[in-house]
Amino acid sequence: MTMAPSPPAPAAEPPGRVVLVTGLSGAGMSVALKALEDLGYEAVDNLRLSLVPALLRQADPRRRPLALVIDSRTRDFSAQAFLDELEDLRARDDLDVRMVFLDCGDEVLQRRFTETRRRHPLAEDRTVPDGIARERTLLFPLKEQADVTIDTTQLSIHDLRRMLSGHFQRDAQAALQVFVTSFSFRLGLPREADLVFDVRFLTNPHYDPALRALTGLDPAVAARVAGDADFPAFFANLTGLLRPLLPRFTQEGKSYLTIAVGCTGGKHRSVFVAEQLAAWLTELGIRVNLSHRDLNRQNARPNGTG
Repeated sequence: MTMAPSPPAPAAEPPGRVVLVTGLSGAGMSVALKALEDLGYEAVDNLRLSLVPALLRQADPRRRPLALVIDSRTRDFSAQAFLDELEDLRARDDLDVRMVFLDCGDEVLQRRFTETRRRHPLAEDRTVPDGIARERTLLFPLKEQADVTIDTTQLSIHDLRRMLSGHFQRDAQAALQVFVTSFSFRLGLPREADLVFDVRFLTNPHYDPALRALTGLDPAVAARVAGDADFPAFFANLTGLLRPLLPRFTQEGKSYLTIAVGCTGGKHRSVFVAEQLAAWLTELGIRVNLSHRDLNRQNARPNGTG
């Protein structure tokens, strides 16, 4: 007697996504929450830690993911209580929990509070710098445990939304997404960069009066940089380095990679190389976003740079 084959076991339901957003006041948590809401997350701001279990009993993160901002404004907030709750949530098989920590430089935070005339939640009767320092110390244990840390010091609102979309869009495929940006070393490293490449050794078009006012997007500048005798070997070595690394990032569960290419002024060499790198990645079938951070910033081009 032939036995009928057993029906296949039903596929396991994927866990519900919960994103916990925290960080320094003024670093962009409201923007981050709105960006996640636009991605389809149910967004809750300024949630008390003690209310998280009750919310999860009522919500269904498998149907609609949750984005929760929990920070120092809440009455029962403490770093240890946050970490304890995070540990409990991560132990649940039905949840996929990620923590995002938003950081920012002290000077930029102070300027944001001054411009908006807001009080820092931890300043009380002290100055804004005192409140920032106190909050930075309070939140340090959370920054160490974050799955994603984003420094918004040099990011625009658009940049922050783009990065969050890369990490947390609901229809994200398993394939790695790559963001390539050019930048000026004089204006500082992009703090969100995973990989940084310095191309200041290449021929500098700035010293050619006919090319100085142009950028790496112009064919004449591109030809000058590409004509450097060392460029072909450099670019072959760069792509040869990245080719085996990209699938390893995917294997490690990384969904978003930022590659920064810098030169002195962020106008000529880095722009051209970033364009070439983005085109190469696109040819590999990789989803790529491209930006030139300092291309239109006048102070990125002091005399003698390019």
